[in-house]
Amino acid sequence: MHFDLEDLVEAYFSCRKRKRRTQNALKFESNWERELTKLQKELVDKTYIPGRSICFVVTYPKLREIFAADFRDRVVHHVLVDKLQPYFERRFIYDSYACRVNKGAHFAIDRLRRSLNKITNNGTSSAYYLQVDIKSFFCAIDKDILYSIVESALGRGKEFCRNKDDLCWLTKTIIYHDPTKNFYLKGEKDLLRSLPTDKTLFCAGTNKGLPIGNLTSQFFANIYLDKLDQFAKRELKAKYYFRYVDDILILSEDYNQLLEWRERIGSFLKKELNVELNHKKDKLGSVWQGIDFVGYFVNPEYTLSRTRVVKNLKTKLHYFNSGYLLVPNSRKQQMLPLRVPISRKELVKMVSTRSLHSFFFVINK
Repeated sequence: MHFDLEDLVEAYFSCRKRKRRTQNALKFESNWERELTKLQKELVDKTYIPGRSICFVVTYPKLREIFAADFRDRVVHHVLVDKLQPYFERRFIYDSYACRVNKGAHFAIDRLRRSLNKITNNGTSSAYYLQVDIKSFFCAIDKDILYSIVESALGRGKEFCRNKDDLCWLTKTIIYHDPTKNFYLKGEKDLLRSLPTDKTLFCAGTNKGLPIGNLTSQFFANIYLDKLDQFAKRELKAKYYFRYVDDILILSEDYNQLLEWRERIGSFLKKELNVELNHKKDKLGSVWQGIDFVGYFVNPEYTLSRTRVVKNLKTKLHYFNSGYLLVPNSRKQQMLPLRVPISRKELVKMVSTRSLHSFFFVINK
């Protein structure tokens, strides 16, 4: 039996860390032992079917369609990722980030700064950067290609083969689940209608697109683009290559080489992964102009936070100083007056670590 109850218990406690106050989480928690036992039986018997999602649209920093899975489905997502991650982690290149342990935005920026020092000989020579983005990435992911990558990887080695059937079944169930067939809409319908057709799953083609908002979608994105990572490192021989989800950055001492790599990357993505580059977002220039990457503006001599990150923190600090508390998990950012004084220690805990770090942290060479 591959889906042990211990695995579900661990996934449950991990899943509820930041979702404990939601209605679905509270309902599940009221009798979590029975719910987990029931969920385990469905997984073992292969009768598990994903439930109803919550669909809404966020407007900041841009319009984006979100499908939030039901809490019990989130537990299953954690179980699957926990099972797959140790094996795929061995395949991933060192400089792919997001949804990886200890490899978030700060780690990516630190690696980029070190690479800039090397390629510019500690700031004494010229170098160039290429930054490309995949057009409507999550809505454009080909489910057939994604599943074939996972299935092929699970078929390698004795350790993979032992649990291949169970993992393939659950992977296929989650990948091919269409949240647009069973959802609850929250918020304004007009916002949903205002989304471009290439930014919504409602207009995605057959077996196309993964929902933004699920842990599995982020993890599958890394698996999907790992083929590009391997191509860049093995075929292009790109020494300084970085990827954060679909934001791809390459450094080189040769400007013309970056132009050639852009064409080859575009052809590879079209042929092997059935996605396209969004050439409107292409950036190509000197590293001394500065690179806008994962929320920071990076120059060989210094690193600054983006204006948007600083503005977010200033807004939060304004409400705290005014005696109001931001209620978590509220899309409308409802404000409630504080009934007791708030200490500096509590304030630091409430403000996101990244925002606080970004506001006060200016890195010098």
